[in-house]
Amino acid sequence: MLAGMLIIPAIDIKDGRCVRLYQGDMDRARVYFERPLDAARHWESQGARLIHIVDLDGAMQGRPVHLKEVEAICKETGLVAQFGGGLRSPGVVETVLRVGVARVVIGTAAHGDPGFLRELCANFPAKITAGIDARGGKAAVKGWTETTGADAIALARRCESDGVSRIIYTDIERDGTRAGVNVEATGKIARSVRIPVIASGGVATLDDIRRLKALEQDGVEGVIVGSALYTGAFSLRQANDAASRIT
Repeated sequence: MLAGMLIIPAIDIKDGRCVRLYQGDMDRARVYFERPLDAARHWESQGARLIHIVDLDGAMQGRPVHLKEVEAICKETGLVAQFGGGLRSPGVVETVLRVGVARVVIGTAAHGDPGFLRELCANFPAKITAGIDARGGKAAVKGWTETTGADAIALARRCESDGVSRIIYTDIERDGTRAGVNVEATGKIARSVRIPVIASGGVATLDDIRRLKALEQDGVEGVIVGSALYTGAFSLRQANDAASRIT
């Protein structure tokens, strides 16, 4: 159903609204849609198939706080949704999947509790994605507020062995900056594991899309795009076209 390299629009939710942050800074948020559902409908109309939803408040509080908005997106659009933010218990993960999310993204808990991650992968096969957010090659947790000493590649390999279906790799220092994707680091992560990798953070131009397209053979299956789409640097249709061209 979701074939080829995917362009995945991001919907980050803060205080019930669709926002974009600069380098993960919660105090530097710009509102683009008052309702996340309107953002989802917009991207669906532009050709999106998969949407990446992050509950920013949930990531900080350790529990999802915007499930109502997420459920509306799942029920009122035809988009496949992946969701992250505050997923710290099997019960919460089950609740999120029940509202219609296709797969969940585990970040902080994936780093701090391998047993929990393995339990989720066993209970929800093919539904668990590891979100590895890195600053300077080291994993960051708790809504990006804490940088650990854990090497991102080592964490990716461990998450693969724990049973996750894919990895989302985000370069925090590029996220929201439109400074260009860290293609080198993304390629290293992709080549270090056998499961698919989704790139995230810093997409600025269609050239970033084309450079990631060249990593498809290494296991990069898609890229999450936020600020570049919201500011109109290029359209989703242009991005999809660039992702479908053979380079």
